[in-house]
Amino acid sequence: MYLVTVLGNLLIILATISDSHLHTPMYFFLSNLSFVDVCLVSTTVPKMLVNIKMQSKVITYEGCLIQIYFFILFIVLDNFLLAVMAYDRYVAICHPLHYTVIMNHRLCGLLVLACWVTNVLNSLLETLMALRLSFCTDLEIPHFICELNQLVLLACSDTFLNNIVMYFAALLLAGVPLAGILYSYSKIVSSIHAISTAQGRHKAFSTCASHLSVVSLFYCTLLGVYLSSAVTQNLRSTATASVMYTVVTPMLNPFIYSLRNKDLISALKKILRIKF
Repeated sequence: MYLVTVLGNLLIILATISDSHLHTPMYFFLSNLSFVDVCLVSTTVPKMLVNIKMQSKVITYEGCLIQIYFFILFIVLDNFLLAVMAYDRYVAICHPLHYTVIMNHRLCGLLVLACWVTNVLNSLLETLMALRLSFCTDLEIPHFICELNQLVLLACSDTFLNNIVMYFAALLLAGVPLAGILYSYSKIVSSIHAISTAQGRHKAFSTCASHLSVVSLFYCTLLGVYLSSAVTQNLRSTATASVMYTVVTPMLNPFIYSLRNKDLISALKKILRIKF
């Protein structure tokens, strides 16, 4: 699964770089999403594979903090990029005549830069907050990764400030992009509904179907994990379910975006030198 995820997302990146027809905002954001997905699985899966191979589940304190930093960075960055892509689809469908003017190279670059800067600072803040925690004994984290909330739960020192920062950041950095996605798609649905012909509605919907599938997969698995953990309090099942959004979703993204996408399939064929 790790190799398929890395290979699939790297092919998406290579296809968007090598084919001039894919030098559009949509594919620019998609290539950034693919890069983040590769980084996300590379933050968690290699260490898990080493643990399985070596029959050892030990990680150093420094290694744990590094993993927390990059995990928060890439999982929230995924969320931000999905929101930016939803805005791109909103402009494409609701303001098609002004699309190239609105979604210019400068704005696209600034949107991606803002996503990176915001999340780098957030990850740095949350990791530095974790440094102030003290622990009584050797820790056993009931997860396959070092997750910040699990680390906070095991601390012996006061965690009030950590919880405030952690939950406020989660509410802000997950809630605002989700609200942006919901708003964009409410406008998209209204615009599609206003199109008179069935062919026109189908064409408009097909431009955002892949993105909507990825958004649904990401949020459904994420919400499913945390809602189930709140209900069952079964840490092992929560850790198992977390594999869905940390491993399975990044693996499926390239397949979802390349499915029925003739431009992307054509570019991938050129890279792989496949002749049909």
